[in-house]
Amino acid sequence: MAVKPDILVIGSSNTDMVVFCDRLPNPGETILGGQFQMFGGGKGANQAVAAARAGGKVSFLGAYGADTFGVAARDRLLKEGINVDYFQCVRDAPSGVALILVDGVTRENLIAVAKSANDAVDSAMVSDARAAFESASMVISQLEIRDGAIEAAARICHDLGKPLLLNPAPSRLLPKRIYESLHVIVVNEHEARDVTLGSQGVMFSEGATLEFIEAQKVRAVDTTGAGDCFVGWLGVGIAEGFSLRVATERACKAASLKVTREGAQSGMPYRHEVVGA
Repeated sequence: MAVKPDILVIGSSNTDMVVFCDRLPNPGETILGGQFQMFGGGKGANQAVAAARAGGKVSFLGAYGADTFGVAARDRLLKEGINVDYFQCVRDAPSGVALILVDGVTRENLIAVAKSANDAVDSAMVSDARAAFESASMVISQLEIRDGAIEAAARICHDLGKPLLLNPAPSRLLPKRIYESLHVIVVNEHEARDVTLGSQGVMFSEGATLEFIEAQKVRAVDTTGAGDCFVGWLGVGIAEGFSLRVATERACKAASLKVTREGAQSGMPYRHEVVGA
């Protein structure tokens, strides 16, 4: 790859506090035992790391609190070579934290995300980063931040003619004008009902036809961040000029590798593991 594409990721940053259980508890039930670990997380930061390891020159726009979790989150992004000029410290809110339970057999997960500095990512913060949009080849975002931030990103992308890839997760209704500004939308099987297919693969469409790419068969260890891995890789592939099919195939392969490793960010595959040197 001669020149790295400029990727702007707008979104959340969390610290994932994970318990690997023998099985997921039922409502009201307590499950004892299991291994506890902490990882870097948040859909925005996950996608930024995925895009960086895929070969993108990544800038991350988000917010963190003035605490140890926030400092560690910033340091993680810096170690990945990600520009954190637009990753702002918010003094009156804690850094993002997610509580995650992982099933020891199926490797499916349950996730709860606390209210945090991620809520400070608003339209004003996004608008102030217009220079980052101007240099971007692809803009990526998700829905762990305010609607106003998403609307501002869509408006700026439309004004500048920049492609916007939106992963509407967690799923919620959005103003129609946001969808009208999208270049690509990536939804999982649950969000598509309100099209990735988890372990089955991915369906994609550029118009009237719907195509399917089967996922590689692997032994899953941790599915946390698999969708974010797919999004980051897809955004870089499209920014590099690959067709939607080729970009999707690479993203699907990367996500298949990710689930064989623990941790949302730490488990993201590197470019050479997916497409060679």
